[in-house]
Amino acid sequence: MLTPQDDLIGHQLPTTFDQIDNSDPAWMERLWYTGHPAPGGEVMFDIGLGYHPNRNVMDAFAGIAVPGHQWNFRVSRRLRPDPLTTTVGPLSIQVIEGLRRHRLALADNESGISFDIEFHATLNPHEEKAHLRRRDGRVTENMARGQQMGRYTGWLQWNGKRMDVANWLGQRDHSWGVRAEMRTDETTPPQTFYPPFFYCWTTAQFKDRGLVIFFKERAPDDKIYLSGEEVFSVGSRASSRNQLVDARHEVTWKNDPHGQTMDRAVFHLRFADGRERAVQVRALETRYFLKGGLYGGLEGWFHGDDKGKLFSAHEHWDLGDAAIRKKVRTLADQLIEVRDGDDVGYGIIEYGVGKGFEMYPEVQEHPPI
Repeated sequence: MLTPQDDLIGHQLPTTFDQIDNSDPAWMERLWYTGHPAPGGEVMFDIGLGYHPNRNVMDAFAGIAVPGHQWNFRVSRRLRPDPLTTTVGPLSIQVIEGLRRHRLALADNESGISFDIEFHATLNPHEEKAHLRRRDGRVTENMARGQQMGRYTGWLQWNGKRMDVANWLGQRDHSWGVRAEMRTDETTPPQTFYPPFFYCWTTAQFKDRGLVIFFKERAPDDKIYLSGEEVFSVGSRASSRNQLVDARHEVTWKNDPHGQTMDRAVFHLRFADGRERAVQVRALETRYFLKGGLYGGLEGWFHGDDKGKLFSAHEHWDLGDAAIRKKVRTLADQLIEVRDGDDVGYGIIEYGVGKGFEMYPEVQEHPPI
């Protein structure tokens, strides 16, 4: 069907913009944002939106985390007859200026979470290396993704509190293509099988530059994926010499009886121009568990599920409750402080260790995702 986007230049196929080149239900497009005060602070937000053209669904989430507590809001609608408007119920995302300025808003709703904020890019984006994976001959992932760091303006409200987010740091990404299925919701088998692995995705923002680090290993130093870059002020000329070509890790874990929880890490980085340096990471207490945004599924609801014309849900999690921690597992966006030489920055880290990986056995009794 014709939409306003079809008046714009940029078609890739002899179809309208609401169609893609295949019928794989795993094809999706996702927008994701998170933000926090700097220094690290004790509060953060996560916001995301998913476009599922072959499932006729658009879903979205927003959440707030402080140490020991998390508030979640989720919403879903049928995609058509309005397939390309990035609004789901009271939650909307608007790209005001590509790679520069985005507006995120959540009107009053039963969750108590609401906001009207803008992301302003301060650093150049990082375009990840291509994601292409096959299993038993079938393409299970064929996806593009990019990240960008910046600052926020506006306000945020939850649990009866309202905060100004002026100059909060943040990061966002945008991905599109066939995305690997991730099912870890124990209430609704079958669950996704994971071989031994360690993965880590990190962003860190300093005064006038940033770092993006993303790797996956099947065994120590046996990387199946590596992408990263040192990025500089938005609009500055990028150089291939700042691309990451190797990353080695030393991670110290907390004694957490309920899940995998990083304490500290050292990343030994090497860049394309031959520079090498060790980056020190200190994990802060606040993290947003991504189950709240349906990553891996939650109580039978997975990304892209048709929940009807419009459906929403919300809850508050007391993370001191062992049953809640078992439900939310490990996958989270966790605040970090990063030391790179004399510079101190802040950002987000995601991580997980699969059972059988030859390092970090002390956390492998807990599920990684």
